[in-house]
Amino acid sequence: MRRLQHYVSNLSSDFPASVVVFLVALPLCLGIALGSNAPLFSGIIAGIVGGIVIGIFSGSHLSVSGPAAGLTAIVAAAIAKLPHFEAFLLAVVIAGAFQLALGYLKAGVLGDYVPSSVIKAMLAAIGLILILKQLPHLVGYDADFEGDESFRQPDGENTFTGIFTALNYFMPLAAAIGLVSLGIMVFWEKFLAAKSKFFQLVPAPLIVVLAGVGINAWFLQNMPEYALQSKNLVKIPVAESFQGFLSFFTFPDWKQLTNIQVWASALTLAIVASLETLLNIEAADELDPYQRVTPTNRELKAQGIGNMLSGLLGGLPVTSVIVRTSANVNSGAKSKMSAILHGILLLLCVAFIPKILNLIPLPALAAVLIYTGFKLAKPSIFREFYTKGFDQFAPFLITILAILFTDLLMGIMIGCLAGLFFVMRSNFKSAVFVVNDENRYLFRLRKDVSFLNKPIIKRKLEKVPENAYVLIDATRADFIDKDVIEVIEDFMKHAHLKNINTELKKSLYKEQGFSKYHNQQNIPA
Repeated sequence: MRRLQHYVSNLSSDFPASVVVFLVALPLCLGIALGSNAPLFSGIIAGIVGGIVIGIFSGSHLSVSGPAAGLTAIVAAAIAKLPHFEAFLLAVVIAGAFQLALGYLKAGVLGDYVPSSVIKAMLAAIGLILILKQLPHLVGYDADFEGDESFRQPDGENTFTGIFTALNYFMPLAAAIGLVSLGIMVFWEKFLAAKSKFFQLVPAPLIVVLAGVGINAWFLQNMPEYALQSKNLVKIPVAESFQGFLSFFTFPDWKQLTNIQVWASALTLAIVASLETLLNIEAADELDPYQRVTPTNRELKAQGIGNMLSGLLGGLPVTSVIVRTSANVNSGAKSKMSAILHGILLLLCVAFIPKILNLIPLPALAAVLIYTGFKLAKPSIFREFYTKGFDQFAPFLITILAILFTDLLMGIMIGCLAGLFFVMRSNFKSAVFVVNDENRYLFRLRKDVSFLNKPIIKRKLEKVPENAYVLIDATRADFIDKDVIEVIEDFMKHAHLKNINTELKKSLYKEQGFSKYHNQQNIPA
């Protein structure tokens, strides 16, 4: 009862946000289905299930699920490899079962090992991708499908060449609608919403869509030669009857259960979808103004249930999607009701008013996505990481570039490796501290001294000149690798040959593994 009251009390924030997410999700669901070589309505089904079903079972407050751009290549390959689309739907159902099992096996802990700098870089990179990928749609060039995040595009272009190619197909009215839409977004949120609560309740993207439809309708009536064509508008399949609408739903072919290719595709989908979900959940928690923590194992179970149902109804596989999630957060959502309501809106609108939705110009929706992208990739984010120092800024920048020039998952993997390298580099530098003052040397071992520190310790000890005094302080070390201990003990054994006076200090409470030289001096004869 208390939870229901919580959702009701936040409805004034969650409903406007759900409208924004619905408008963002609509072209992405269709575009990802198109890019996956799947029936267009399969993307809509995945969006509905991702919103309603996963929204109900998920423990995330702000994450929104749906068909994911990161899966398009895998989905397209699986559809091409399997006998027919119904066999692919069976693979989606099995992938959901695998995810459910991963949730019970507590595999969600994997998401906790992604560095914060990599997660924030992922958000910034997605923001830049949204801006770059939507610029062609803003001027009326729609060769690349909506929602594509990969550097290399199916149309033979890449993220950057696609922008220049779009200039050859420049449509004045598309660009005008796009620029007007951007202007409305900025003016509405920066000025009107800041002054009146009424404007806060009315989402700016809804005004953008209405303005775009109105402008194009005027040109259709008065100057049809300049109006946008159907290819520049939303394209939702339209059913002439209830039976026709039901025909959009297809069902798995259970006879393909013995097909090994179905199981291989299911396993691939389950692994990639789970990884993408865990990454996006970490990002969603990072975006959450209240910094609430999502139970990742519960999320995997929710995703598994969602994928099983999506496959059963004829939908594409679903994951948590950062574009929808960031639009949800930026629109002021406070609870999971926003995600659920966006799924309900998607279902009702495609069922009852598809012809009206097909009047929405893609440049208007591109403007909404570009504005969302700017919020994710603000210059202040780059300045923040630059001021944190090289060890934080470098993996942040490497991750952004890797995602921009490959795809989301590959970029994250490269970013994690870069983050690991800089963590090791930082620990490597700070683990051993050496001070020299008039032939007196202090070797202080701090934190964790791994075998990677062995070469530098060995080299610096051997450079100590004759007749010197060396103090090796291990009292601040939490761990010292056996190889490092061996190097120190070997040095203390032969130090007297160079008339070097050595002293080893250890904590009385830690037996770091030194065999002989516990808090004693080695004074040469």
